[in-house]
Amino acid sequence: MVKQSRTSTPPQLAALAGELRISLGKLIRRVREQAHPGDFTSAQKSVLLRLDRDGPATVSALARAESVRPQSMRVTVAGLEAMRAISGEPDPTDGRQTLIALTPTFRKTLKASRAAKDDWLFRALQAQLSPQEQDALAAAVKLLQRLADF
Repeated sequence: MVKQSRTSTPPQLAALAGELRISLGKLIRRVREQAHPGDFTSAQKSVLLRLDRDGPATVSALARAESVRPQSMRVTVAGLEAMRAISGEPDPTDGRQTLIALTPTFRKTLKASRAAKDDWLFRALQAQLSPQEQDALAAAVKLLQRLADF
């Protein structure tokens, strides 16, 4: 059960929701500007992040996880292979299958990209927010995580 705040009316919450969406969108765009990840489509980015998070997978497993047809996933995977972001190796338990994984070179690129984003955000927090505001933001992040997990 979700507790509703006694101080916020539905119109105030609607305004807060809109402001939050706009602010988070701007912040996400600013963070993305800090690295040069290449010319990846949103489908390619999604597959790269899934492989980074979950490890190697077959094209079929990626298609299921991304809710697309295997044929569409094959096209996405082929594009990523051409860019040398991923590579395929025979599945050690089933030689008929190919496991797709991030290449070591792309992992380094991904790590550098994340470091650039983290560095920009760290510097922005340090330059723009007082220690008290940083504490307030830390508390707000916990609330944002709760919203994200809703």
